[in-house]
Amino acid sequence: MIGMLIGNPAYPTYQVFVAIFVAAVLTAVIMPFFIKFMKNGGIGQQIRADGPQRHLVKQGTPTMGGAVMLVCVTVTCIIMVPFTPDLICALLAMLATGMLGLLDDIESVAHKRSLGLTPAQKMVGLVLISATFCLATVNWVKISPAVRFPGGFMIDLGVLTTTIGTGPNAFQIPWLYMLFVFLLMAGLSNAVNLTDGLDGLAGGTVMMAMLGMGMVAFQYGELPLAVFAAAIAGACVGFLWHNCYPASIFMGDTGSLALGAAFAACAVITKTEVTSLVMGGLFVVEALSVIIQVVVFKKTGKRVFLMAPIHHHFEKRGWSENKVVIRFWIISAMFVALGFALYFQLR
Repeated sequence: MIGMLIGNPAYPTYQVFVAIFVAAVLTAVIMPFFIKFMKNGGIGQQIRADGPQRHLVKQGTPTMGGAVMLVCVTVTCIIMVPFTPDLICALLAMLATGMLGLLDDIESVAHKRSLGLTPAQKMVGLVLISATFCLATVNWVKISPAVRFPGGFMIDLGVLTTTIGTGPNAFQIPWLYMLFVFLLMAGLSNAVNLTDGLDGLAGGTVMMAMLGMGMVAFQYGELPLAVFAAAIAGACVGFLWHNCYPASIFMGDTGSLALGAAFAACAVITKTEVTSLVMGGLFVVEALSVIIQVVVFKKTGKRVFLMAPIHHHFEKRGWSENKVVIRFWIISAMFVALGFALYFQLR
């Protein structure tokens, strides 16, 4: 049956939509077995003691569902499209960041606390992953170490480059662009991680962002990457079946860090680093709310928001969890639409 569905590569849009279906079904079907396994092992999420009191009932809910999502995305890519350099780079970046998140989740569960790895440990991991990804895409995929803005403006971040060797096999280390890729990948990974605070919030917003990125990759002419993005969107759909309120499982840092890295990886390969920040605008807002809260509180001792990230602020104002999630989904969809529209200003 699957062979009949994916057996006609003459229609690339067909493959993209089938990837959504395959990843969604795989995730939705496998997840209950993972939930049962986690419950039998007594492995559950640790909830912040200073968070909204209504969240305390979520203590012990199975976590690390992101592991199932990553496996299903990988399997979908294997059966849907041939592996190309761009797909391999994006997939490995996602899986490596997922492993970092898995270590964080294991540390959190093992020590029965809501915090896992230290910020320094996470940062070292993200530096290694982003630097390796950047060097691979520049030297293997042959992307340009430049950042393009809507309207045709471009900044060349390859001006400070170390070249090892000569000829076509020369190895380039674009230091400024490597720093930029780190900031983008680490920033989006942590931003998605911060967004993952309400049932269905991260899953729904990542789904929309990756659908948008899938359209960008398709327009860019990178079918395998479009299938990769579509598979992530589909995995989010399958995950939401079990993560909608009240959630039966959380994706954990295993999922949130990996999905943020995957989004950043697609942006780098399709040269939409700037417009990706618009498409993922909700993630940026969530991260900025935390930064603003911390900076202002340290300087004045006062809080800008009742609680950060900003989705908790609206909970504190009396919005129900479902109302916050649905409204943030709507905002996310608007950001994705605006970012996709701006993408055409790059062409």
